[in-house]
Amino acid sequence: MGGLSKQGAPMDLNQLRAFLAVAREGHMTRAARQLHLTQPAVSAQISKLEEEVGHRLFDRTPTGMVLTEAGGLFREYVEESLLHLENGRLALDQLAGLEKGSLSVGGGATATTYLLPPILGRFHAEHPGIRFFVREQSSQQSVEDVLAGDLDLGIVTLPIKLPSGSSAASSKLEVEPWEEDELRLIVPPAHEANARDSFEWSDLAGMPLVLFEAGSAVRDIIDRRISDAQIDVDIVMELRSIESIKQMVAQGIGSGFVSQFALGEQQEGLRCVENPISRELAVIYASDRTQSPAAKAFLEMMRA
Repeated sequence: MGGLSKQGAPMDLNQLRAFLAVAREGHMTRAARQLHLTQPAVSAQISKLEEEVGHRLFDRTPTGMVLTEAGGLFREYVEESLLHLENGRLALDQLAGLEKGSLSVGGGATATTYLLPPILGRFHAEHPGIRFFVREQSSQQSVEDVLAGDLDLGIVTLPIKLPSGSSAASSKLEVEPWEEDELRLIVPPAHEANARDSFEWSDLAGMPLVLFEAGSAVRDIIDRRISDAQIDVDIVMELRSIESIKQMVAQGIGSGFVSQFALGEQQEGLRCVENPISRELAVIYASDRTQSPAAKAFLEMMRA
């Protein structure tokens, strides 16, 4: 662990610690007392170390142990190596104690804009040393990034689509249902439907619509409902941002669908009369990789 011997075998850390103790004390017995070992045990470790490095490290004199030139040179490297090792252990303790580390999370606009910020705020207040990377992206991209190891956690709309050609991917992906969401229709301020709290699909026939871009999980849900209703709609704009859709609707460009979490007390949106347009959000992570302490703690906070 501390390096390789002349023969290529790994050095014993206990030998290196014994070497430094003898170098500091200049006496085998005092070094043994410091290490809570017997003098013969320390002597054997020094002899074994000298055999492995192929150099005499100490001169045995009547007054004690004196470093040779080779021993003095070797001491510098051993002290530096053991210091790095101790710092590494300290860093691991800090990581386990959530004093440092990083966490990467990907999700759609609803998750990254409305659901995650309050959780991120609480987590940051408790663990300010953790650095966050949050990506707004499609559910499909989050699935691919989690499987590739580029994300610790992903927030996706169910059901998920596994990347083509990756038959074994399903066994490497953990999927935990997280939040139930409902998509609601919002209409321009001057629209007559503003006085209502619900709509029927037939109401959308010929209505100008501002929707999410084609291919997104939310758009797929809306497109299926429109197809099932067998109506023709007028899609005048496609956008990626929930806030952009809300602004375009406010400007009278068309009506649109957004998550219930994107609506405040002043705007509840219209629910579908037949049955609400619901979806299930889930958190995903790779099951074939060890989760970092930060990822575990954040996942627990999400579950709560």
